[in-house]
Amino acid sequence: MSQGRLSEATLTTLPSAIARPAFDRAATRIGIVHLGAGAFHRAHQAVYFDDALALDPDWAVCAVSLRSPDVRDALRPQDGLYTLAILGQTPQLRVIGALREVLCARDEAAAVLARLADPAVRLVTLTVTEKGYCLAGDGLDLSHPDIVHDLATPDAPVSAIGHVVAGLARRRAAGLAPYTVLSCDNLADNGVRLRRAVLAFAERIDPALAAWIDAEVAFPRSMVDSITPATDDALRTRVADALGLDDAWPVQREPYTQWVVEDCFCNGRPPLDQVGVILSDDIAGFDRAKLRLLNGPHSALAYLGLLRGIETVADAMRHPGLAAFVARLMREDIAPTLSVPAALDLDAYIDAILARFRNPAIAHRLAQVAWDGSQKLPVRLLGTLRDAQAAGRSIDRLCLPIAAWMHFVRRQAQAGVALVDPMADTLAKIGQEATGDAQGDVARFLALREVFADVAEAPTIVDAIERGYAALYQRAETAIESEAAR
Repeated sequence: MSQGRLSEATLTTLPSAIARPAFDRAATRIGIVHLGAGAFHRAHQAVYFDDALALDPDWAVCAVSLRSPDVRDALRPQDGLYTLAILGQTPQLRVIGALREVLCARDEAAAVLARLADPAVRLVTLTVTEKGYCLAGDGLDLSHPDIVHDLATPDAPVSAIGHVVAGLARRRAAGLAPYTVLSCDNLADNGVRLRRAVLAFAERIDPALAAWIDAEVAFPRSMVDSITPATDDALRTRVADALGLDDAWPVQREPYTQWVVEDCFCNGRPPLDQVGVILSDDIAGFDRAKLRLLNGPHSALAYLGLLRGIETVADAMRHPGLAAFVARLMREDIAPTLSVPAALDLDAYIDAILARFRNPAIAHRLAQVAWDGSQKLPVRLLGTLRDAQAAGRSIDRLCLPIAAWMHFVRRQAQAGVALVDPMADTLAKIGQEATGDAQGDVARFLALREVFADVAEAPTIVDAIERGYAALYQRAETAIESEAAR
């Protein structure tokens, strides 16, 4: 039964099994402003910062929600404290103390801008999702309503880009050093694209400011990874029972976490390299490894598992044929296509991914992984397939999940189940017209140039997809086990 609420005053009452901050929170200073105080930040970067504060007290966090006051209203009465549940074979709970201030920009604009102008702040981080950058292609969308607003009233910004520039403008006017701006969103070349957007915005309000930002401000690229399920009432109840205290907004994630950052900072940095962050100049290499070795097999498990009537990733990994198939796919078909950074141990990385897939505490539904296949297949599997073919390696295993996606579309369409995909209408028509004839059905799908580009012009690839399609149509389990043993 709860005996109150988590806060600085009740921290000492926690059971000994609950990990708590390993530093004196009162002695810390805010050196980081984070824009986008959602669950992923609090389960990922804030945990690294929590570890870093035990080594250097200058890097506490001011967490800023740009619009919703919900996180602030939940965590301010708790002095910024919250619980992280790590969902492994043996669940673990840890109270995170890195957040010393929690603000909502919508109704605390002056406080947010003052914090950005604080000379003690040397790093601004962001998790605002791709749409929060207001991009159009690789550049800033100057027609986006938030950008239009911020260009007209740059001292009262609503967008993430507007806040970053407003803070830098204040620092330049005051003769202060700038802060480093670090994107932590899953956005290809995130630092480069963020820099481009910030400069485009600044150029339109003050070319001299843009020139200063161009010369003085660092925008490191980064890559982040950890599965973070949404907070639900079950988690709140479990945390309250374990702490003996209520926590209005705990978060949860898998045990695995990865953060790779380009070592390019303009005003000092936290001791990230001492708390598990990988500092590397080859962010693209880590991104490519994640895309091909994590995301590609994830999609393969989804489409092949759904054909077998399996519901979750962990359940799929309990199927001997599927588990063997995906392991061989990763080690023998995908890994040889990669040139990886020296800091990445490929065998250990594959082992870690397979362990993540097997984690029964993460109920990742295959139906959700299967969403948006027309967008995912080109970047998750088709590039690997082309590279394998060009190198003269076997491509049959790589083609089987592509054929499985075609069957997934066919089955959904013919069952009258709506597809979650930007091309849903087009795919539904193709699926409804499918007859089970491998040559005809595969040709209809490969005609989608926006998905498959030149794949239809490679006879060996077409033949392999047709073979996989025919085998899966006849008996999915036999086809999977045959490729796993090949």
